[in-house]
Amino acid sequence: MARLDSFLRLVLDQKASDLHFTSGSKPTIRHNGDLVHIPFRELGERETRRFLYEILQPKQIKEFEEHADLDFAYSLEGEGRFRVNMFRQRNGLGAVFRIIPSKIPTISEIGLPHQFRKIIDFSNGLVLFTGPTGSGKTTTQAALISEINRSRPRHIITIEDPIEFIHQPIRSELTQRQVHKHVKSFHAALRSALREAPDVLLIGEMRDLETINLAISAAETGVLVFGTLHTGSAARSIDRMIDAYPDEQADQIRGVLSVVVRALVSQRLVKLASGEGRVAALEILFNNTAVANMIREGKTHQIESYLQTIDASTGMQSLDKDLLRLVRDRQLAYPEAHKHATYPIVFQDLAMQEGLIG
Repeated sequence: MARLDSFLRLVLDQKASDLHFTSGSKPTIRHNGDLVHIPFRELGERETRRFLYEILQPKQIKEFEEHADLDFAYSLEGEGRFRVNMFRQRNGLGAVFRIIPSKIPTISEIGLPHQFRKIIDFSNGLVLFTGPTGSGKTTTQAALISEINRSRPRHIITIEDPIEFIHQPIRSELTQRQVHKHVKSFHAALRSALREAPDVLLIGEMRDLETINLAISAAETGVLVFGTLHTGSAARSIDRMIDAYPDEQADQIRGVLSVVVRALVSQRLVKLASGEGRVAALEILFNNTAVANMIREGKTHQIESYLQTIDASTGMQSLDKDLLRLVRDRQLAYPEAHKHATYPIVFQDLAMQEGLIG
């Protein structure tokens, strides 16, 4: 048993989400979004190296020493799995371990709204999932992939770094590939995937122009593509993809995106009013004539205000509307919702109008 395992068991026992294990600091866990020090000494550089190198394979050590950064998955047999990022920093080595739930949650178990089922009905196109690191994007996508797997005969390919949720085939045929383990890069995996007749393609992260371009090409040729971007909203996701291209191609790619984008989902994890656990607050945008025109004409800055005024019957919602719903349903305390609101002053006015605050 590796010495680090006792710290990871504490994460599992405390129902925390992360372990921060870094030279120059005490080991720290993240519980309900807050960082809490473990009662242990401050870690020295040599000690941290011994703890971390003990869980690595020789090939992983070589890769880390060449690149000073390493992503991998680590398992406690029969207890849990963790997604790990290992890095160098000012005081030496460090790593962050994020727990991967052993059971793939369903759409209803993680509180996703009913309109999410519309996403799995798409036969092709691009669905983007955005939000900061640790906002639950991977869990949301896993729930959707699991629902497709249970209900439809499809060929699903996932390309991840590392593989987090492990899917067992039910009605679908599933291929899961890990970057740096089964294939060199995301774009190399994508090129290969397009020759393997996928119906659904999940791309763990769209990091560069080549990956973005191949994802769009797949969506154009009849594949349903789930892609991840670390952006803060639907509008910024579109801009991020356009900005990846040379200026002379901007108009062309706007036109393509206005057609291939099916939906954009942006999310935040916010603390429940009970103090026990967190829930996802969601911004949901489906493509329609108005949205397509905004994308095509370079008016993506209008998307956020559009979402603030759109009727709920469309299945679309702004982040602020979902936060307001969570406060109304008493799942969320007002100060927590206000902290995450896109337009805090407008949000406060709406909460006052509904009598949610005095």
